[in-house]
Amino acid sequence: MVDYHAANNQSLYSAGGQQIYMEQENDWDRDLLLDPAWEKQQRKTFTAWCNSHLRKAGTQIENIEEDFRDGLKLMLLLEVISGERLPKPERGKMRVHKINNVNKALDFIASKGVKLVSIGAEEIVDGNAKMTLGMIWTIILRFAIQDISVEETSAKEGLLLWCQRKTAPYKNVNVQNFHISWKDGLAFNALIHRHRPELIDYDKLRKDDPVTNLNNAFEVAERYLDIPKMLDAEDIVNTARPDEKAIMTYVSSFYHAFSGAQKAETAANRICKVLAVNQENEHLMEDYEKLASDLLEWIRRTIPWLENRAPEKTMTEMQQKLEDFRDYRRVHKPPKVQEKCQLEINFNTLQTKLRLSNRPAFMPSEGRMVSDINGAWHKLEGAEKGYEEWLLNEIRRLERLDHLAEKFRQKAAIHESWTDGKEAMLTQKDYETATLSEIKALLKKHEAFESDLAAHQDRVEQIAAIAQELNELDYYDSPSVNARCQKICEQWDALGSLTQSRRESLERTEKQLESIDELYLEYAKRAAPFNNWMEGAMEDLQDMFIVHNIEEIQGLITAHDQFKSTLPEANKERESIQAIQAEVHKIAQYNGIKLAGNNPYTTITPQSIDKKWEKVQQLVPQRDQALQEELARQQSNDHLRRQFANQANMIGPWIQNKMEEIGRISIEMNGTLEDQLTHLRQYEQSIIEYKPNIDQLEGDHQLIQEALIFDNKYTAYTMEHLRVGWEQLLTTIARTINEIENQILTRDAKGISQEQLHEYRTSFNHFDKDHSGVLHAEEFKACLISLGYDVENNKQGDAEFARIMGIVDPNNSGAVTFQAFIDFMSRETTDTDTADQVIASFKILAGDKNYITAEELRRELPPDQAEYCIARMAPYTGPDAVPGALDYMSFSTALYGESDL
Repeated sequence: MVDYHAANNQSLYSAGGQQIYMEQENDWDRDLLLDPAWEKQQRKTFTAWCNSHLRKAGTQIENIEEDFRDGLKLMLLLEVISGERLPKPERGKMRVHKINNVNKALDFIASKGVKLVSIGAEEIVDGNAKMTLGMIWTIILRFAIQDISVEETSAKEGLLLWCQRKTAPYKNVNVQNFHISWKDGLAFNALIHRHRPELIDYDKLRKDDPVTNLNNAFEVAERYLDIPKMLDAEDIVNTARPDEKAIMTYVSSFYHAFSGAQKAETAANRICKVLAVNQENEHLMEDYEKLASDLLEWIRRTIPWLENRAPEKTMTEMQQKLEDFRDYRRVHKPPKVQEKCQLEINFNTLQTKLRLSNRPAFMPSEGRMVSDINGAWHKLEGAEKGYEEWLLNEIRRLERLDHLAEKFRQKAAIHESWTDGKEAMLTQKDYETATLSEIKALLKKHEAFESDLAAHQDRVEQIAAIAQELNELDYYDSPSVNARCQKICEQWDALGSLTQSRRESLERTEKQLESIDELYLEYAKRAAPFNNWMEGAMEDLQDMFIVHNIEEIQGLITAHDQFKSTLPEANKERESIQAIQAEVHKIAQYNGIKLAGNNPYTTITPQSIDKKWEKVQQLVPQRDQALQEELARQQSNDHLRRQFANQANMIGPWIQNKMEEIGRISIEMNGTLEDQLTHLRQYEQSIIEYKPNIDQLEGDHQLIQEALIFDNKYTAYTMEHLRVGWEQLLTTIARTINEIENQILTRDAKGISQEQLHEYRTSFNHFDKDHSGVLHAEEFKACLISLGYDVENNKQGDAEFARIMGIVDPNNSGAVTFQAFIDFMSRETTDTDTADQVIASFKILAGDKNYITAEELRRELPPDQAEYCIARMAPYTGPDAVPGALDYMSFSTALYGESDL
């Protein structure tokens, strides 16, 4: 007799392709009798279970220990449930034929990795009820329960865990075992309602009516789920502890009936998870594209404004341009600096999420790469710097032009006043009827006029020089200046011609003239240059001046003091000239001569000399006051320079120190990533709190510009330099925080422990000898060797190192960032969902078809994700295509990129 060994109520494990049953509690014991109630339940349940399969072959059994005695229906049952052919049975009626057939069945069971303990063919042939039930239980375990596994649990535990999960939402249901947990019938009804809610009105069931509950579940299962009635409601209710094996057998039928729905649910969950990641990533991509477009559009609009070098005509208009530029620097640009920084942070975060979800890297649309934005920003700052320099130069030019134009008008007015009536004087014919003395007087008068004319030559040349400079500086009112200058020059030429003509006329009659009063002549000759000196002095004392520093105004004060030192000598000359006139009157009075009028040789009277001298005396203190006021203004300007310099000399080193500290923080590792992030955010807050110092410096800078101060010898820092440093500081701390956030995101998504991340950072920093934040190829190789990678300098090691470098440095830059390093290490030790897994999930939802329909997607997925798929799936064009078929394979490929498949 062949001895087969089996363990009942067993669970199956797979090891190396071999199936091994592990013995559990409640083993069959041939020396013990079954509880009568349990035996009754097992008979009914096992019989119904066998018939649920035998009916597929057109037969059934009535008595489980009698109908399997010849082995024929036993062999048929095994063929139906396994789908395999057994050896041909023997048709004889003798005991040996029956034993041989049962042995063939037991041999087949043993071939499936089952060891039958204490069950022999003779006992089955003899109709031993306990042994027959034990054999059928072994078959049920092997073919109905063995493959049930939830979260890598054993068969029995897996089936129990499945029941617990499915019934968890239902009140009054608490599945803890396969016996008393099912007595009130609510658990059976809950399983059916969970999968087919339309079949049962669960809320109407009562816990205190177990028979009704059990019968309801058994009838619904038999009628709608094709699960035969394997249990009797009254037997279960009237038994203190229902038979565990009977309950397990019946519940396993529910599991198999709903397993298809379970697979579809799992597939749908996987697809929903993948689609949610993709939808979030697409939203981030759209946000990036919009932010990039808005920023580039702002730069595109701003650069032409900054490149516009069309000068304005007046200082007021140019100063308004400067004020507009200040508003741009204070109000409009700072938010754009933040947007640019946030754009880079969003881009890095998106790429990290794409890597973590095994998606292709994000490639922005053409012209919207981070490098494109940096390039546009660089052009913006170039235009900005040139614009500010141009504005200041233009203001200086207009200031100079206004000064020259006013100076031109003053000198031109003085000259025009002097020339008024001179042409009429030169063209009169008074000498034709004059006496000799009168002729001589006219000639001397004309000589005095020529002296006066020569003295005015310098002023005419100055007027022409100023007009020429105004033309060279592109003065907006140059045409009127040129016209006025041309008129003065033409008049000057005409005066020269008329003077020459009158001299010739007077000289023709000179022989008829007698001596002239020498005193009048001496007076006229000395009075003319002195009068011209006084006019020049008055002009100089009223002359406008413009200076930019204390040294220049002190130079004007020194020159003015020198001028004042000459006044006593000038007064002596005035008194000497007036003495000549007094001598004339003395002689005339002494000789009884009646003077006919004023000095015939000059129009300069002693009264006019005294009047002009008094004017000079008045202008000197006025000039003193103007110079002292300008000195006070320059001293105020020097105070503004020192005030700005003191603050700038403190802020500049502070910014540099903070930049260096951020560099050290990004390299050092103190505490967890969360600790580092908290520390960096506190550090960022301390930087932000420093902003009032920058604002104060901006206010000082504005005062300097409003005072038209263009240089500062007390500091090497400019406002532009400090602005750039401040913006770089804010950007650097934000980027450093984002790097830590991305490391936390990578750690959490990849399941990297804090100790692993610490080890990675320690290794990375150890080989980053120059503290550059990246590892060059040889440094990275040394780091890999320290972590146990075989990349030594040999053929195999070189190939492995080339493979790894292709992953961490796809652009062949020769440098590996820390983010790329931890991405590689996490990819080496963790798994992610793949395109193959997503395709397999869609295939389950599609019922193994090569396509899926919109109706199926809407039935299996949440509404928003179903519509997301429908909108993006291309029509399926395979040979088995039907109207409305969608291609889920190409869609899954697009999610991950071709390289993943």
